[in-house]
Amino acid sequence: MTAEARKIQHLYHRAGFGPEIANFADQKKPLADHRRRLFADSQAKPERLSVVSENDLKAAAVLKMAALGDEEDKKEMVKDIVRRGRELNLLWLDQMAGTKAVLREKMTLFWHGHFACRVLNAFFVQNQNNMLRSLALGKFGDLLIAVSKDAAMLNFLNNKQNKKNSPNENFAREVMELFTLGRGHYTERDVKEAARAFTGWNFDQEGQYVFRRFQHDAGEKTFRGKTGNFTGEDVLQMILNDRQTARFITRKIYRYFVNEQVDEALVEELSKSFYESEYDIGQLLATVFAADWFYDPKNMGCQIKAPVAYLTGLRRQFGATLTDKEPLLFAQKLLGQVVFYPPNVAGWPGGKSWIDSSTIVTRTLLPSVLFRDADLPMEAKDDGDVNTEFLARSNFKLMKASANWAGFVTAFGGKPETETAAALAHFLLQCDLSSTNARLVLQNADRTSNEALIRSLAINIASLPEYQLC
Repeated sequence: MTAEARKIQHLYHRAGFGPEIANFADQKKPLADHRRRLFADSQAKPERLSVVSENDLKAAAVLKMAALGDEEDKKEMVKDIVRRGRELNLLWLDQMAGTKAVLREKMTLFWHGHFACRVLNAFFVQNQNNMLRSLALGKFGDLLIAVSKDAAMLNFLNNKQNKKNSPNENFAREVMELFTLGRGHYTERDVKEAARAFTGWNFDQEGQYVFRRFQHDAGEKTFRGKTGNFTGEDVLQMILNDRQTARFITRKIYRYFVNEQVDEALVEELSKSFYESEYDIGQLLATVFAADWFYDPKNMGCQIKAPVAYLTGLRRQFGATLTDKEPLLFAQKLLGQVVFYPPNVAGWPGGKSWIDSSTIVTRTLLPSVLFRDADLPMEAKDDGDVNTEFLARSNFKLMKASANWAGFVTAFGGKPETETAAALAHFLLQCDLSSTNARLVLQNADRTSNEALIRSLAINIASLPEYQLC
């Protein structure tokens, strides 16, 4: 593989979910063409995910209705919540696996973890996900305000209970600690005064933001050294005016797209441009992906694939078509990342936390499970969460998929088997294949036909620990 081809694959792993076998021939195009294509494909108006009709008020009011109904009604409504949540989960995984707008989806996944939120109401969850997608590459200020007025977030962080006579500080604290400034860059008084500013921020049964002025504390507040009759919007703007917000967001984006080991000088330089661009997310990413240091060898093959990125990458790289998609729910549970079910408001920790003795076994088995019709002899961890118990049902364990083996034959056929194995390793891996593993891959190859050889080599390589890195 040429150095240019390795850079192209690096770009697609980080800005998307990896290269696709269907587009393998495109690697002959210059790197700059691929960057332009990634951004161009993500500029189109995003398609909304929908499992709940806009006119379906039952989903928006389901929790309230369940509280008023009899036991049988409650059970049915809980089932409906679970079913709709399951549908939305699989619909989003399909979107990530099939869309051309991979950069937008990758960024939506980033914001989903940054603005971690967990509520049962599928209507609210759906609306939030579509909002994140629509603003994923725009201005961070617009995104911050939209999230702060989002029904799912206001519900999750208890701002419905934030009223002038009994302020609730949960929302105000997390906005500063996790979403903008970071711990240590605000005071307890800032939290208390910001909470007062956010009093009255509420939503109706249809998930629309509502400002309840009689619940709002319109009195004078002192926030970050300034005094005035500040509203919630004023507080958010003051936070955006602080360059520390640009540093915090830039640092997190750097860790997500570049390297867990942060180059603080680069982050400082990037954050200045980010701030001066009025927090233009797309411009920040364009700068990162065009930088020579982004393609430095130390930044390649150094990140552990997040579970959802790993599952999506498998589907895209192999051109996989699943016989039954519901097992993907069980796979997410096994691997430790179920979309729409973050562990807490801080989201998933990422990095080395993705791998333990259980998840590495699951990851190395999955290619054979998918493409050799093998069973997955694993049990999901019991985390005591009744809301995700349905993911561990035994009938979700059997996963089957077909791959675009014709595409693999076209791309890698007609070479001696050692060259075929090396070429496949270059396409599937972002780090060098050891000589020991290269021998193992060949030892276990199926030589009954050219396609069987390529198929077995590809599955063997994707089953290696190296495949977990990008």
